[in-house]
Amino acid sequence: MNAVTSLTDIQVRDPFIVADEATRQYRLYGTSGFGEAAHGGFVMRTSRDLKVWSEPQPVLAPAAGPVGATHFWSPEVREYRGRWYLFGTFMHGTEITKPERRYTRIYVADTAAGPFTPLANGPITPPGWWSIDGTLHVDAHGTPWLVFVREWLQVNDGEIHAVELTPDLLRAAGASRRLFRASEAAWSRPQTRDKFSGYRVTDGPWLHRLPSGVLLLLWSSFGKGGYLTGVARSANGEVTGPWVQAPAPLIATDAGHPMLFYTFDGELMVALHTPNQAGEERAKFIPVRETRDGLELA
Repeated sequence: MNAVTSLTDIQVRDPFIVADEATRQYRLYGTSGFGEAAHGGFVMRTSRDLKVWSEPQPVLAPAAGPVGATHFWSPEVREYRGRWYLFGTFMHGTEITKPERRYTRIYVADTAAGPFTPLANGPITPPGWWSIDGTLHVDAHGTPWLVFVREWLQVNDGEIHAVELTPDLLRAAGASRRLFRASEAAWSRPQTRDKFSGYRVTDGPWLHRLPSGVLLLLWSSFGKGGYLTGVARSANGEVTGPWVQAPAPLIATDAGHPMLFYTFDGELMVALHTPNQAGEERAKFIPVRETRDGLELA
């Protein structure tokens, strides 16, 4: 296996880990490049120890993505009903509803290594919305949901939404429901950039159910200290909430876009990218512990 020596050699945003029990390999997916540079499709690297990684292997080439798409962001690869699904965020394209520019689309493969092909024609997120970072949540009743961001660029106070999907993931089974706005978290701060002022970011939602049954939602925003990761708790254990925000972020050191995975030794880790600076982003894995109603750093 051709390999690099360390995660410090790999520029990646939005890191996503699959701990593949069948091969005893960790698979790393993510956004390569930043902004206009993130146009090369999606690739995957493998590792036995989370330290030494293979060279990248394509799993979704640009030509296999949405026609006319210019950005490939935030890939999530999940096993569902015996197949593997890639939830990707894309920008632009010839098959979308104006003024929609950012959207999530689903791809499918027989293995986590791909190659992935389109599951259905067009985005799974609502027409006309600027939607990113779609993640799959299967609730306690076995119902699949897409949880995603409605971007601050469209609503100013960024939102996180959920929409029920049909069991085959081909389409939405109902209307989108807003779970919360960024401003509902005390640690989130308004931002100013170029012509934009007072906006708040929502980014990278990830759901996790504790052994106690409590449902958590990890997400990122900007606050004191930069790009941070916080946790919300569902008051009733359902994805539709209501959601209660933790008063302080879980990760307060310029690291975000979280997801959780278990190592082959059973250790729970949160994967993030840090720093949040274009071209400098690296994947970081931080051990965390489950409490009765939340998470804490291990």
